[in-house]
Formats: sequence, C-alpha cells, structure tokens
Amino acid sequence: MSYDVDVLWDDEAGVWCAVCDNIPIALESNSFDALIERVKTAAHEILDLNGKAGENIRLCFKAAHWECIA
Repeated sequence: MSYDVDVLWDDEAGVWCAVCDNIPIALESNSFDALIERVKTAAHEILDLNGKAGENIRLCFKAAHWECIA
C-alpha cells in the first residue's frame, strides 16, 4: 500500500510539518531528516494498531518550502 505524505515548512513556527490523512498522521519537527524518521516510526505503529502493518508499506514524501518575500 502506498501513502502520500505532504511535508511543508511552516515559516512562522520554524518547523517542518508532515500530514497524511490516509494513515492518519500529523507531526512536526525543526529538522527535516528527524521528521522523516518520526513519520516512518509513527506510520508503522498506527498502521499496526489498525491491522495494516503486514502490508508492504510505501511512503511517498512530497516536500515544499514556501517563502514570502516583500
């Protein structure tokens, strides 16, 4: 099973945010790499609790960094 994870930079809070409605998951971290690892761990745990951990789990991370300039 494949899950799309949206990863966005929150400039105001200074953190990376990851959201996946299909798992469901919403996490944040000030480090992109740390966030990816948190998502991997949490996704496995959540899917395991929902009886879906036995499936081949594939996470597709889609990252964006929006910046406003004046």
